[in-house]
Amino acid sequence: MTAVTAAAAAAGANHDASPAVIDRTGALSILARCDELAAYSTLPNGLIRRVYLTDEHRAVNALAAGWMREAGMTTWQDPAGNQCGRLEGRTPGLPALLLGSHLDTVPSAGRYDGILGVLTAIAVVDRLNTLGIDLPFALEVVAFGDEEGTRFGRALLGSRALAGTFDPAWLDLTDDDGITLRDAYSAFGLDPDALAPATDSALFRGAAARRPEDLVGYLEAHIEQGPYLEEAGQPLGIVSSIAGARRFAITVTGVAGHSGTPFDRRHDALAGAAEIVTLIERTARDAGLIATVGHLEVFPNAVNVIPGRVDLSLDLRAASDSDRDRVWTEIDAAMTALCSARGLTVSVTQTHNAPAVACAPHLRAAVAAGIRAATASPAEPLLLLSRAGHDGMAVADVTDIAMLFIRCRGGVSHHPDEHVTPADVAVATDAFEAAILSLVTAAS
Repeated sequence: MTAVTAAAAAAGANHDASPAVIDRTGALSILARCDELAAYSTLPNGLIRRVYLTDEHRAVNALAAGWMREAGMTTWQDPAGNQCGRLEGRTPGLPALLLGSHLDTVPSAGRYDGILGVLTAIAVVDRLNTLGIDLPFALEVVAFGDEEGTRFGRALLGSRALAGTFDPAWLDLTDDDGITLRDAYSAFGLDPDALAPATDSALFRGAAARRPEDLVGYLEAHIEQGPYLEEAGQPLGIVSSIAGARRFAITVTGVAGHSGTPFDRRHDALAGAAEIVTLIERTARDAGLIATVGHLEVFPNAVNVIPGRVDLSLDLRAASDSDRDRVWTEIDAAMTALCSARGLTVSVTQTHNAPAVACAPHLRAAVAAGIRAATASPAEPLLLLSRAGHDGMAVADVTDIAMLFIRCRGGVSHHPDEHVTPADVAVATDAFEAAILSLVTAAS
């Protein structure tokens, strides 16, 4: 009897999984489903780009809903476009343990970031349903429609709606084609005015926002997006906390002019912006933080014209909000001084602010128990800071969270070279199942 099977027996399983369930919840099936979802993309040549409230979003929701129903869940799409499924506990209407991740991607994405977590959750619910576990809480899987923020420039739209922290002002956000978020919801067949929490419990299931009293926690499996598990030779790890992130749109303004202008008469916005980029990197490195300038746009962008304006982005992350904010203050002051010395001006708009989120100790302990059961290892699993953001950051506003990390080759993510092994997916699925069984035992 394996450690996971023993845990299932202790939790009250009354029969073994059928060969069909074993097949569709195995690693090869999960990876095949990842491949199937990867086909829904707006990019050619096998590249993946799948964004919020599009035909591709609709298609992958339909696929996920079918797999959820096959696993024994009732399904619905909430007003934010998140695909949801629910397996009732021992009595209908019990609070739910949420499981899941997201199905949207960045441009030229890999096929596992977010997606693997959704499919692992579905597989585990399928197993537990077939085993006839006496559940003291319901299980719900949520496939968030927007985590990356690729289309409207605002991350975590799906999970913010679920957490009840959706800002109605976001409905005026526009995509590259000038379509507002409000209009995109309507075109998708959703009512944007239904994103607020339902006040009547009878209407709760139809609303996007969940109430704390209707949840017992949130668990998410996700590729690591870093090299530490691979370097340690371990397939799985536990997230200690998710780094707090702030994002800024920065504009450096100078004076456009002919490329023949002498240097002492120039006010070159690009030269100033280039110095800002290296300033940001140096300041963040010295402080032990992560900072990324991922977007830079030059105006008028002509070979023989001195740039008069540059727009750039900054993504600043740290385990501690206070450290992150202190470093931002340093960067902001240094940018202002640098631009003043060059005869430039700089303006800044904050576009995103997500506080650091610590994973709940009791849920972390369940994940640790799951890893030990699945790996048959007495060693404590590796505890890792997630420098990348996740839906759990938003969900933490409404319930406790924890995350399981899965080894990813080279730590590569947000890239077509994302890679996981079937062996690691198999042990991750077993560990996720055992973590839930640990919570079942504790609550019974």
